[in-house]
Order: sequence, then C-alpha cells, then structure tokens
Amino acid sequence: MTTATPTGAPVAGPPGPAAKKAKKAARKKGGGRFDVRERPELLLVPGVFVALMALWEFVIPLFVDDYVLPVPSRIVEALWMQLTDALFWGHLEVTLRESLLGFLIGVGSAVLLGTAISQVRLVEKTLMPYVVAFQTVPKVALAPLFVVWFGFGLTSKVVMAAVISFFPMLINVIEGLRAADADRIQMLTVFGASKLQIFRMVRLPSAMPFIFAGLDIGIVFAILGAVVGEFIGAKEGLGYLLLQTNYNFDIAGMFAVLVVLSVMGLVAHFLIRFAQRKIAFWAEESRVITA
Repeated sequence: MTTATPTGAPVAGPPGPAAKKAKKAARKKGGGRFDVRERPELLLVPGVFVALMALWEFVIPLFVDDYVLPVPSRIVEALWMQLTDALFWGHLEVTLRESLLGFLIGVGSAVLLGTAISQVRLVEKTLMPYVVAFQTVPKVALAPLFVVWFGFGLTSKVVMAAVISFFPMLINVIEGLRAADADRIQMLTVFGASKLQIFRMVRLPSAMPFIFAGLDIGIVFAILGAVVGEFIGAKEGLGYLLLQTNYNFDIAGMFAVLVVLSVMGLVAHFLIRFAQRKIAFWAEESRVITA
C-alpha cells in the first residue's frame, strides 16, 4: 500500500490484510521456514527459561537453604508424586468445577448488566454507583462471610469466583458497547434500522475485543477466587491442598501446586485466545489490554 506526498513521490504505508496474507503464503511456500530476526521470541522465551532454571538449580542453593527454596528438580519430583496420586486429581477437579461455575455466573451476569447500563442511561445512573461501591470492597474480606452464608461446600467458592470475576467483565462490556463507530450508527439510523439491528450489526461486533479481554481477565480471576475461598474454609480443592502442604512445611509440594495453578491459568488464557481467533477473528490485532 502506497500514498503520494504533495510532491508526487510515493510513500509506503502500513501493510494491509492482503500484504499480510501474501507474506504468510510466501512463508508457507518456502517450506514453513522462518527468520529468527522476525520472531526472536521463539528462541528468547525458551532460552530465558532454561537460563533461569539453571541459575535456580545450581547457583541459588549456594545462598539459600533448600528447605526454604527448593531447587526445580525437587519441585518436579513433588509434582510427579502429586500427579500420580488419585487424591490430587480429586482436588483439581473440585477447583476446576468451582472456577468454571463461578466464571460462567459472573460473566453471564456482567454481560446482562453491562448491556443494560450501556444502553439505558437511567439504569446506568441508578445502578453504577452501587456497582462501583461494591467493587471497592476487598474481596478477601467477603470470603469469610460467604463461608458463613453458604457453608464450607461448593457454593461459597462458586460465589467467590463469580464475584471476583464480575467487575472486570462488566467494565469491558460497557466500554466495548460504547466504542461503536458513531458514523456507522448514524448511517444505519438514517436507513431505518432498529435499535436491535444496530446493536447486532454495529455495537456487538465493536465490543467483541473488549468482551474477550474481559473473558481473559475473568477466567484468571475466577481461579483466584476459588482458591481464596478454599483458603478460608474448605475440605477439598487445590487451595486446601496448598494449605496442607504449608502446614506440613512441604515447600516443594507448595511449589508443585502453584505450578498446577499457573498451568490452569495459562490453558484458560490460550483457550480464550483461541475462541477469539475463531469467533472474533477481525479483532485479532486488537490492542485491548488483557490479563
């Protein structure tokens, strides 16, 4: 893509979608080879990981006792012991169920309320102050109340996960629906489009990058909420297992549980990104900030 200066000299502009597709096609034609200069992270990311693990394994023990900060080999050993234990998979299933249920409830309610707030000014003026006031309350402080109200079982953890994932999704839905192009809305209004048609054709597609950003943040917060609820009162779950390893001063086991929680967050993040590329493919290059 080129443009012309006032003197008539062509100036190269940013590459368009056609140029990007041609570049990808040329790369495939070349046998899938890539230039390291184009994607240096493919070497830097694993290289930095290997360097940090080597530093941790061989250098850190010279300054820090192993029972305080176990080396990676001990953590891997503890992780393997947990993965071969049937009880561990039971704890993992409980935390996954709490996180997913809380995420679905929190995201669903945030989408409904965010749509109402963004489209009806009276709803915004009436409810938004209460929503903001509720968000300022530390969620950790609410966890003991949820345990008292809903018991030590699944419900209190689901409520905690839903509450902590609700607000980021709500804000992204509101901002996304308000980010629609005013000129497109005006054009459709002139042609007689209804509010529902404008919402479906303009507002919702424009909001999709924000919605997926909210989903990306919300799923991570849902896992966090479930674990926090398990800290306060639970008889099963990864949070409960983390407390048990802490009581037994099994630091390597604690790190192993943290590794599993990190993997859960990464898998959830990549699943959300995969869904975005399939559902909202036009927003793949969006600069919306995510978790």
